Amino acid sequence: MKRFSGIFTPIVTPFKPDGAIDDEGLRRNVGRWMSTPLTGLVVLGSNGEAPQLEDAEADWVIDIVRSEVPSDRPLIAGTGRESTKATIAATKRAAAAGVDAVLVRTPSFFKSQMTTDVFVRFYTEVANASPVPVLLYNVTMFTGVNLAPEAVATLASHPNIAGMKESGSDIGQIAEYIARTPDEFTVLAGSAATLFHALCAGCDGAILALASLVPRDIGNMEALLGDGRLDEARLLQRRLMPLARSVGALYGVPGLKAALELMGFAAGPPRPPLRPVSPQTIDLLRAQLDALGVLEKASSLQN
Repeated sequence: MKRFSGIFTPIVTPFKPDGAIDDEGLRRNVGRWMSTPLTGLVVLGSNGEAPQLEDAEADWVIDIVRSEVPSDRPLIAGTGRESTKATIAATKRAAAAGVDAVLVRTPSFFKSQMTTDVFVRFYTEVANASPVPVLLYNVTMFTGVNLAPEAVATLASHPNIAGMKESGSDIGQIAEYIARTPDEFTVLAGSAATLFHALCAGCDGAILALASLVPRDIGNMEALLGDGRLDEARLLQRRLMPLARSVGALYGVPGLKAALELMGFAAGPPRPPLRPVSPQTIDLLRAQLDALGVLEKASSLQN
């Protein structure tokens, strides 16, 4: 099995009402997730509000999570920054804290200059300097830039680039990533709304916000497809779709945090300028969670 295949969830960073990091809440959250079949966790991904954290806060969050994740469960940290220098520095700090790999988003501020050649040079320099394996992170919905299959095909030959997360829903592009990279290169899906199709295309697993809410269902999806039970996997995808959309493109991090709070996790408010979701959205999320039976399960775990 590839080292970073499987089902991961990008965890939220819980905040107290005054905006400080809720470190005790974070520890409790990690303990709950570690009691599930999740392969491992991703800290400081997009859903961890990584761009909203100062470097000292980010380093503290990694330290907390690493102390709560057993050594036999992989921990991946997001370390992408806009400059190569800052990305390498963040990567080295994360490696020193004990993460197993880093997830590095594409820089994107100077969009028109983010060419394939620039991305290849950026990731090559980061991978050359990184003490731990690097995973590429393509999240066009936030960055507005795309990591083309040509760039991934070139970078996949680097001995310290282990794979990638693709957060888009372009199954054709995902299939091209898989076709143009070596067998040992790991491709992880990042969109719960198209998980069934991404796994059918050959993804080695996923990094999904939805997995923080329904980790067993996401694991079941992978198992059903592995057993060739396509109809059951397709039905499961349909059942999960409303919640997947809500904590994905519709309401994003604020929606995910609200759903986690309903399940008894520590999440707190999103950090401004992000705003909490409306009471009506909370009611919608409650209904979607209830339809999947997870609120009842969460309540029994707390009692």
